[in-house]
Order: sequence, then structure tokens, then C-alpha cells
Amino acid sequence: MRLVLTTWNINSVRLRIDLVAKLIKQVRPDVLCLQETKCIDDAFPLKRFKRLGYEHVALNGQKGYHGVAVISKWPFEETNVRTFCDKVDSRHITVAFGEKAQLAQPLVLHNFYVPAGGDIPDPALNPKFEHKLQFLDEMKACEPLHPRGDDRHILVGDLNVAPHEYDVWSHKQLLKVVSHTPIECEKLLAAQTHGEWVDVARERIPMSEKVYTWWSYRAADWTVGDRGRRLDHIWVSRALKDRVSDFRILRDARSWERPSDHVPVTVTLDVS
Repeated sequence: MRLVLTTWNINSVRLRIDLVAKLIKQVRPDVLCLQETKCIDDAFPLKRFKRLGYEHVALNGQKGYHGVAVISKWPFEETNVRTFCDKVDSRHITVAFGEKAQLAQPLVLHNFYVPAGGDIPDPALNPKFEHKLQFLDEMKACEPLHPRGDDRHILVGDLNVAPHEYDVWSHKQLLKVVSHTPIECEKLLAAQTHGEWVDVARERIPMSEKVYTWWSYRAADWTVGDRGRRLDHIWVSRALKDRVSDFRILRDARSWERPSDHVPVTVTLDVS
């Protein structure tokens, strides 16, 4: 059985629902993970998704900020929301697929929106950055994020860190810019290593090749200079490492009308 899974920081699902529909018609994912939905659960556009063929939706939203959602053609066995840093700020949701989705072995999907961290990369001066570092530490320590053996887990989302040298347009110039500071990179990679996660992008794309999923709104023309960062990630547990058959970043979505500053990232896996 093939699973096509897309993750996308949509930066307001209601504002960009037409772009989501465009993505769905183009990519046709079985499961779509959204971050920064920016709406309470009761305001989520469920009817539109059902018309698009997605009957199963798991939500963790809040008014105006943050928010994550899993929109699926496959039914869930269970859903779970976890809070980090003692803040109820809608940054995580997990769903599990199993017999209802006709899977012989369970599949667990974690959808994250890690705090951006503000502009000052000093936890003593910037509470937002302190929050981000604590969040990454808690991700590393979180037992459900430590798949082992035959555990089939996928972790996706806007992790708000570009951890490698060629995950940013200029490693040297961004070393003191939030999202690529050494301490953030160290903590995200520690969470990845401790969970024995495989970074699908860097498993399939050489470390020497630049890869981006985000371009700032501050640039009048995002294509000039191509000053991007790879903030959006798909990780799989070791049991799924050899099950990945395709991986794509829909770079063109950054040029759609009224776009998100992030673009969709899609993985295809054999989960039979």
C-alpha cells in the first residue's frame, strides 16, 4: 500500500483554503499535515475538505496563532495532543493508522509546529528564543518520539530550524540569525539522533546541494538571490527508511497568488 503524505505550513488555512485545494488537485496526497492553521477547531473549513475527499480530520487549533491539523483519506485509530513547555499553544498532534486503514502494522504520524523563536538569538534577552530551545529539548526527551525496532513512525512539520550548512542560502551570514544558530541546529539534530530518525530530504539529496522550503515575505521578489531556508522537514523511523520511494518540494507554490512563505513537502512511502 502506498502512502502519499504532504506537510505544509499554510499560514492561515481559511485565508489560503483555495491554495490548499490547488495543492490537493495537483499532488493528491492521502494525508495532508498543516501547520500554522490560525483558527479554532470550530472554525476549521471541514466541509471544504470533505468535498475534496478528506473525511478524517484531526485538529489542534487556537484563535489567530499556531495550530496544527491532519487531514486524511485514511481513518484514524486514535489521535493525541501533547503540550510542550507547559504551554497550551497548539503545536503538536499525533494520529495513528491501523486496521481501519487496512494496515497490517500500525503507523504513527507526528505533526509539529516548533516555535519560531523571535529575532534575538539569546535566551537571556528573548523569552521566545528560550521557549524554542526548551521545546527542542523536550522533543528530544519525549518518549513517544523514540521509535525503535519495527516501530513505523513519521515526524513532519515546520520545525523552524535549518540544521545543515546547505539548508540556508548563506551559512556564514546566518550563523547569528534565528533558525540557523549553532545552538538550535545542535538541539534539533540531538532530537533527531536520540529518536533514531532519518531525515528524508538529506537521505535523498546530497549534503552539498542547497535545499529550501521557506523564503521570507520581506523580499520583494523571492526568486532574486534565492535566499531560502529549509525549515520544513519529514523524518521517518529506521523501519521506514527503505520504504521511501519519492520525495518532492513544491517550490512553485511560493509563486502562487497570496502564497504562504513556506512550500509543501511530499513523501511517498510503501506502508503495506
